[in-house]
Amino acid sequence: MGKQMRRRRSIRSCVSPQFSYLTPHSLFSWYEEDIWTEIAKFLDGRSLVMLASTCTWFNHIIMDDSVWKYICLRDLEVPDPGTVAFKWIKLYATAFDGSHSYMFRQQEKHIDWMRIGAFFFDSRYALLTETLIAPLKISKEQRTQNMLESNGCCVLNNIKVGIWIAGTMQTLDARHIEVFLSEGYKDGSWDYELLASHDISKQTDGASAGIFDVKHLNDQSTSEIFCLKAWVGERTDWQPKALKTLHAVAVNTNLHENEGLNVKIHAMKTGKDEVVAIRVSQQLL
Repeated sequence: MGKQMRRRRSIRSCVSPQFSYLTPHSLFSWYEEDIWTEIAKFLDGRSLVMLASTCTWFNHIIMDDSVWKYICLRDLEVPDPGTVAFKWIKLYATAFDGSHSYMFRQQEKHIDWMRIGAFFFDSRYALLTETLIAPLKISKEQRTQNMLESNGCCVLNNIKVGIWIAGTMQTLDARHIEVFLSEGYKDGSWDYELLASHDISKQTDGASAGIFDVKHLNDQSTSEIFCLKAWVGERTDWQPKALKTLHAVAVNTNLHENEGLNVKIHAMKTGKDEVVAIRVSQQLL
């Protein structure tokens, strides 16, 4: 009896998975939505977009808002803020697409912007400071200008809670994650306003600035910012340094011999007077 010849299978091209391939009795499928949703959580944003572009089925899975929410919170290392006004994929894009590296509403003007990271406002009160020496004291003064002059720090209220993105361009720059998607930003009705200006008329070793959530000012994680030797660099290191914790962010640049600094605090507010962006700038006198 001759040997039975085995039938060779012809090579078949790869096709997109179809839901019709699954039967009610299937125990497992390579194309289960839940499986690919979990796999997606291990990919970065670029890889997700590439996978979503391969076919309609993957686009359906990858573009689900729950996937981008997970990726956004994972990469920014912040807690869930709850309800947000925009799709998470759009929030992810504005946090990572480099939009912050351009002048406010002037996309042709690039600025030397260094990304620090994200932090979280849990309360509606922010402490802004020109010094990073603990303990910080909250002044009883009512006016921002007086607080800055008397204590080197001031408190802003009506802060928009949630995720904030921070960076530095010889300033400490922070904005709420939703700012670049908001109509008030895009149509120019929201703009920065000067809240206070203050001169430090003496030799200053470093230009420092910090933004703190008042509710978490005494948290152990926040105290890391005041351990300056651990992150500001050697005295002859002139590169800007930054540190962010869950509820605070700070920057420091060591300075050559000087005659002091001018400190300015700007804030961007919505039509409801809610603070959505903050800048603390310091320039040599």
